Amino acid sequence: MKKVANDCDVLVIGGGIVGLATAYALTRAAPGTRVTVLEKERGPARHQTGRNSGVIHSGIYYRPGSLKARYAVRGAAEMIKFCAEYDIPHEVTGKLIVATERAELPRLHALVQRGRENGIPVRELGPAQITEYEPEVRGLAAIHVGTTGICDYGAVARHLAEASGAEIRYGTAGHVTRVDRRADLGVAVRTADGAIVRGKVLVNCAGLHCDAVARLTGDDPGMRIVPFRGEYFELARPELVRGLVYPVPDPAFPFLGVHLTRGIDGGVHVGPNAVPALAREGYAWSVVHPRELAGTLGWPGSWRIARRHWRYGAGELRRSVSKTAFTEAVRRLLPGIGPDDLVPAPAGVRAQAVLRDGTLVDDFLIREGARTVHVLNAPSPAATASLPIGREVARRALGALGVSGDVPARRG
Repeated sequence: MKKVANDCDVLVIGGGIVGLATAYALTRAAPGTRVTVLEKERGPARHQTGRNSGVIHSGIYYRPGSLKARYAVRGAAEMIKFCAEYDIPHEVTGKLIVATERAELPRLHALVQRGRENGIPVRELGPAQITEYEPEVRGLAAIHVGTTGICDYGAVARHLAEASGAEIRYGTAGHVTRVDRRADLGVAVRTADGAIVRGKVLVNCAGLHCDAVARLTGDDPGMRIVPFRGEYFELARPELVRGLVYPVPDPAFPFLGVHLTRGIDGGVHVGPNAVPALAREGYAWSVVHPRELAGTLGWPGSWRIARRHWRYGAGELRRSVSKTAFTEAVRRLLPGIGPDDLVPAPAGVRAQAVLRDGTLVDDFLIREGARTVHVLNAPSPAATASLPIGREVARRALGALGVSGDVPARRG
């Protein structure tokens, strides 16, 4: 293969926290590996990473033995250490998961068991003990998870970018329009500014666009990203909430429900709900991309989701268009608030992988092709788990390069 000035060993598409954690892991595992990251935005962490509520998840929700469970538990501890090392604002706050109806009590008790199976310390609370932690919160029972925390994931992503030593191209220079893959040579990527970037291995961490990038390489991802918008409010009276308060999640759906999160800046995020987005980056109902919407509607799994979860979805849509309905959902946990206490805040979009049969992919999904590694499902808790995810993706990319060696978990 002819050498050119912009050749690299590993070409990472996507400058969110997972792509940058992969670049970081690559250069630590195999010093001298040339890594280039392509990011279509003008800076890192502009989508899922920079628009979440900043929670360092404990791992309590996830099926024991799953990648989410293993990587979230491990990743939470590593994220706290990473933030301490780089002086990134963070705090281990703990959180409450609160049952407000008797029907939720069995699910709450199941979470206690799941937490213990995942090695997470939990404490069961009665109504009086709930108010010791959160005086304004009401519930029948709760569990306290002490290992949950908060941080600034945008700052984490920026530090990963700096510490990785990778070449990072933003804007049109990082916007991929075409991929040419040849198993005997490597990959050549054309960007929106007309440049050609060549690498030996391509890593796809494109988040909301990961399935499209996989198809550009010639690989069939076997899934589609169906975007769900999460709408947030800020609490006008943040003194009402001391830390993090969550409802008991419905295991039939991958979303955690409207919760209360005191962020690292002292403000309290309220949300998110989960409604279909009309574009991959559809942060408001007014953002509609007909071609992307047609792609979502043309995927059989989208219709099967709608049929399976129409009742849940109707409730989410109602809360999206009615602030009163959203307030009702919040008042289950925090009865003392009214609509005037909720101030609109920026929304996020979850990149949810959906199979053809309508199955919502529950775990992280990483697949390989010839000279490619694709991260095809990495919604929450991917930010929490980004360091171990990055190591796993880096391990696979180095294997494709023919480079052996461990990807260390701790910074040397």
